[in-house]
Order: sequence, then C-alpha cells, then structure tokens
Amino acid sequence: MLNKGSNYHRNNAVFRSPISALLLCTIAAMASFYVAGRLWQDAENRVYLGKELDRITGQGKSSISVDDTLKIIGCREQLKKLTALETDLAAARQQGFVSNHLSTTKTPPDKRPLLVIGVLTGFGRRNNREVIRKAWMSTGEALKKMEDQKGVIARFVIGRSANRGDSLDRGIDIENKNYNDFFVLESHVEAPMELPKKTKLFFAHAAERWEAEYYAKVNDDVYVNIDALGSTLAAYIDTPRVYIGCMKSGEVFSEEGQKWYEPDWWKFGDGKTYFRHASGELFVISKALARFVSINRSILRTYAFDDVSTGSWFIGLDVKHIDDKKFCCASWSTGGICAGA
Repeated sequence: MLNKGSNYHRNNAVFRSPISALLLCTIAAMASFYVAGRLWQDAENRVYLGKELDRITGQGKSSISVDDTLKIIGCREQLKKLTALETDLAAARQQGFVSNHLSTTKTPPDKRPLLVIGVLTGFGRRNNREVIRKAWMSTGEALKKMEDQKGVIARFVIGRSANRGDSLDRGIDIENKNYNDFFVLESHVEAPMELPKKTKLFFAHAAERWEAEYYAKVNDDVYVNIDALGSTLAAYIDTPRVYIGCMKSGEVFSEEGQKWYEPDWWKFGDGKTYFRHASGELFVISKALARFVSINRSILRTYAFDDVSTGSWFIGLDVKHIDDKKFCCASWSTGGICAGA
C-alpha cells in the first residue's frame, strides 16, 4: 500500500510539473517585459532630465527641483498628445473633415486689414444706416475700395428677430442683398437690454472671420473720420494689447427704475463708481484682445451697458488703456475722429 501510494503521488507530481513550469515561464516573461519597459521609459526620462539639468545648471542654478521635474515630464506627455492630435488633424483635412474655426485661411501680413468696424444697429434704424452710408461708410465699389486701399472693413452688425424669419428678418435680408454691408449675428436675438452681449459677440465673431490688427465698435448715430482713425491707430501698431477710446467713469445707479440702473450695482463698492472704461459711441481694441474675447466669450460677464462690460473684461489683464480725446464724439474738433448725430 505504501509503495502504491508513493507511486501515485510521484506520478501525479510528474503530470502537473509541465503545466506549472509553463505557467511560471509565462508569468516570468510578462514580468520581464514589464520591467524592461519601465526601465526603458525611466532611462529615457533620466536622459531627458539629465539634459535639462545640464541646461539649467548652465544658467547658474545648482539643481532641478521636484516641481521642475514634474513639469518636464508633463510637458513631454503634452507634446506627445499634441503630435498625435496634429497627425489626426492632418488626416482629417485630407478627408475634408475640418471645422469652420480650423479651416479659416490665414491672411498674409501684407494683405491683412488694419481695422474692422462694427456699426451696431437694430430693426427700425434704416434711416440711420442710410445716413451713415452717405456720410462715411459708402456703398458698392466705394466700400470695396475702402477695404482694398485703406484696409478698413465696415459692416452693420445686427442679430435676428425673436420671431425668427418674420418681416423684420426679411427686411434686413433684403437690405443686405442690396448693399452687402451687414454682419448678421445668427445666434443673437435683438433686444435693447442685450446690447452688451451683442457687442461681445461682434468682437468674438469678427476676430474669427477677419484677421485684422484692430476691431472697433461704433453706434449707428456716430460719424467717423476714417483717415483720422487710421492714422491714430497706426501709432499703436507695435503695442500688442491696447484698448483705445474716450475714457470715463461715473456713478453707478442702484435704484431700480432709474434710466442708468445697474442691477449689479453692489459689485462696485460703497462708492458706487464705475472703473475707467471707454465711452460706448466708439472704441477700439487690438487683435490680441479681440481673440481673448472670442476664446472666453462663454465666461465673460456682461453688465447693464456695453461700454462698462467691455471695460470689465480687460481690468485684470496686462492691457494698455489709451485715453484719446479725439474719440470723444460730442462734437467735431480739430483732428477729431468722430461726432454724434
């Protein structure tokens, strides 16, 4: 019995040993690949960090911090992701799958317009538009000539009716067909209290459509001296972030029912005074600021008035505020840029 039992256990051990050995070999191989991969990755990181250490120590620093190490590794990962995205984008372009934002053709610097002017108008303001067309904006070939020779693009900016497709919308479409001088904000519903949002959308969409050096907002009862405006802006062409206009401040009205009532009056402190901002008749922002508005449009706060709203967007940024009295449109003056109707 002992011999039989001994043989049975010995034979069973022999039977199981090949399976156990194969399983162990598989696990060992997988562990080897994993360890080798980690060592290879760590070796790459060490080489890269060594180069960064040499660069940093060459700048007078004695060591590289943990934060710097993490930043370097993070940058490498982001670079890999960016390279992969660029590859995917190139493939998408070949197949025609490109978004409107990415398909915008970059304008060569010598063909880039100097200025895009948005004349904010509304329904029932056709008489104002006709006066502006005759006074300074021109129509047809003259409007095209202003774009080609002076680098100034001017458009009437308007949204859509709350009753989409009604007679108000059709009237604008007919007028635009005759003059081709509208910039229609299809996603914006026209309403007097929505002017700050409309101004924001104008800057955002204009920056996407035209790659200009400057973008100006003008009311449709203001006359503009295009030559004087162009000459003034040329002086700031090397300043990347400028906000130009007739700077002002003023009282914040906190009582509902007042003409200039500000619902968010409490945000302006006990003094109830607005920060400095450009008067809303005419003001200009540079390309970098227009792009900032375009990128951040969904989170930029608007207040009761578009001039205050615009000023608030640039309070915390490194922006040069230019207070130019030629932008004060109360009346024409020597070298003046604008005048109110």
